[in-house]
Amino acid sequence: MHKAMTRLIAVAGTFLAFLAMPSAGSARFGIGIGDQHPESFSQPLFQQLGFRYARIIVPWDVLHRPDEVARVNAWLTAAQASRIRPLVSFEHSRVNPRKLPSTSQYKREFKAFRTRYPFVRDYSPWNEINHQSQPTFRKPKAAAGFYNVVRSACRGCTIVAADVLDQAGLEKYLRTFKHYAHGSPRLWGLHNYSDTNRFRSRGTKALLRTVRGSIWLTETGGIVRFADSLPYSQKRAARATKYMFKLARSSSRIKRLYIYSWLGEQRGARFDAGLVNPDGSARPAYDVVKRQIK
Repeated sequence: MHKAMTRLIAVAGTFLAFLAMPSAGSARFGIGIGDQHPESFSQPLFQQLGFRYARIIVPWDVLHRPDEVARVNAWLTAAQASRIRPLVSFEHSRVNPRKLPSTSQYKREFKAFRTRYPFVRDYSPWNEINHQSQPTFRKPKAAAGFYNVVRSACRGCTIVAADVLDQAGLEKYLRTFKHYAHGSPRLWGLHNYSDTNRFRSRGTKALLRTVRGSIWLTETGGIVRFADSLPYSQKRAARATKYMFKLARSSSRIKRLYIYSWLGEQRGARFDAGLVNPDGSARPAYDVVKRQIK
């Protein structure tokens, strides 16, 4: 009797553990959107998904451009109205994209931005620091300096130490970054476009090996078209979007996912990763996201 009861308890425990496991379609991470258009928040299909988070990219010197300030104001206002928590990621200037600000310049601009928008609590000091389009390319010490500024000037904020693209050299770049970053960062950002659209996990695993702490996939998605590398295909983008969720579920350290982007481009655009068409109608990738969220 004692042995039978022991076996019964063991079986019951295994069954309860099985029930507690997340299903293949369930997410253990917050899901958000990366999009630059304030009008996206008011679209019916957008509201159906119930996003909790959204990410916007702004120039580091944004407050010197009235047109840029107006755009950021509109975006943040729309996000607040939708009860969506914003993540602000800074990047190169629109006036002089190759200019790398000094630490003191960056500090002055960040403090001014923080004063103007005190409700923003999630920050990424620089977008895609290891990509050649950014002046932080091959300058991990400077990127770490910007992180140190935000860490010091925004107490109580959630700060993504480094937003990196899943490309060759990622590990070397981050090793240098960590050497100069203060306080042993515990939150990192990854743009794993290559993994997502090549149906592999190389870059995602590289980041997991290189850093400790939590990871946010701060920009990723199924690409409809990328120049000649990925010819236009909404069907392929939907498959990649499904694989994106598989990558996000591959590690319990991945805590948040920002899908880029909401609004798609016209057919001839060089880059397009939208979940919906320019007129707001759903693409196949939208249906994938809707099923995953449910």
